Amino acid sequence: MDNRLSTPGTSPVPEPPRRSRRVLRRVLVASLAGGVLAGAALTLLPGERRHPVAGPPAPGPRAQVRTQALTTVTYGVPAALPGLTGLIGRQEARVRAQPRDARAWAVLGSAYVERGRRAADAADYPRAERALRTSLEVRGTRNAEALDGLAALALARRDFPAAKQYGEQALKAAPKQWSAYPPLIDAYTGLGDYKNARATLDKLMGLRTGAAVRPAVMARAAAVYRDRGWREDAVAQLTDAAAAARTPAEQAAWLAGVGQLAWERGDLPDALRHFEAALRLDPDQRAAPAGRARTLAALGRTSEALAGYRAAVKERPRPEDLLELGELYESLGQTGPAEEEYARLRTAVRRSVDGGVDEELLIGQFEADHGDPWEAVDRLREEWRRQPGIEVADALGWALHRAGEDEEALTYATVATDKAKGGGVRSALYVFHLGVIEGELDRYGPARRHLEEALRINPRFSPLRVPVAREALRELGDVPDEPPPSE
Repeated sequence: MDNRLSTPGTSPVPEPPRRSRRVLRRVLVASLAGGVLAGAALTLLPGERRHPVAGPPAPGPRAQVRTQALTTVTYGVPAALPGLTGLIGRQEARVRAQPRDARAWAVLGSAYVERGRRAADAADYPRAERALRTSLEVRGTRNAEALDGLAALALARRDFPAAKQYGEQALKAAPKQWSAYPPLIDAYTGLGDYKNARATLDKLMGLRTGAAVRPAVMARAAAVYRDRGWREDAVAQLTDAAAAARTPAEQAAWLAGVGQLAWERGDLPDALRHFEAALRLDPDQRAAPAGRARTLAALGRTSEALAGYRAAVKERPRPEDLLELGELYESLGQTGPAEEEYARLRTAVRRSVDGGVDEELLIGQFEADHGDPWEAVDRLREEWRRQPGIEVADALGWALHRAGEDEEALTYATVATDKAKGGGVRSALYVFHLGVIEGELDRYGPARRHLEEALRINPRFSPLRVPVAREALRELGDVPDEPPPSE
């Protein structure tokens, strides 16, 4: 059965030359991109009645929600979805009444970005782009608010070169404004430029920031520390951020981050506790439901895990969550339900790409294990040339292994796991990939060492791959770390 994500619903055909497939794909991508840009006119939602501006010094709950949503899009602090939707309605009314209000356009565009990200709905991204570019047209290229929004939009679309460009322009326009720094840190990380990511974090930590945004700064520091392999420091920063959070939505975001860190180090009870706390605070938190389901599966609570995943992917599912659910079904031998989730994955990816999101990494990961490994290699090579981060290095190395090119695969797998070359993140999956590749190259000592390390980092990191790692270790048996010297 042909599972290729890039060509759903087609029958296998004779393999065409690689160059022809690449040219054809470029033509298709170009035509799709043209269609997206041509149809990117700002589609405003049905107008909402505009509420009066809150004047009293002690605003009520509704005014507080408005303030929180505005803080989110202005300073990057998480807010609840209802507040974002209300803010969008008010800003749409404002730009209709005052189309030359550059700040109103910037806030509207940034609100679209945040709502699209939080709701996993890429349809908001073309609207965001139109609003943010309108803000630039009105005020000019030194419009820091619009540039911040465009950087955030590029990150949401996983376009790290564009995020770097807009982030650097925003920083130049307002070097003392902290909101330019977090998108730039993420952009440098996505491009594999960890030196600049760390330097930018140092500058951010040196700025004076108010109490409202300090937790977001801590969370950004946690992300950088995690990428450097400093897990305890990352947990401390996120825990402090959650304690200092001013809203349930903000606190839920940071608690979900603590849960993810606990998952990565294999502390399943702690991960489950934090994911469930995040969900109690904010049912719309997107990372927590899948994190909770993933943890339940690792704990052997399979029925609860499946129910949790199904709830997480019920409406506007994230493609990565559908992939996880499909692989859980596959690990249980339920190929029919697995294929259903993979079919939904294809639909979700098409919808995401229509919104301008770069899904090449996820498509490559899917193709390597469930479709055409050479298709994965082609896509991931191009992705590596454009934005060579650790995730892409790992995915490309694994795709090359699945395509039978283990010597070249080892190069990329080493980049993904070498602290001197990469960010230093400790990933059970990356180390597992390295160990399997080394085993195929008869490097038995390093293979055993890395497979054991993967299971030490997180003994339940994947329902499909953990059994493979254990079986590979059984086959390796007791082998020396290095071959004996030749006589």
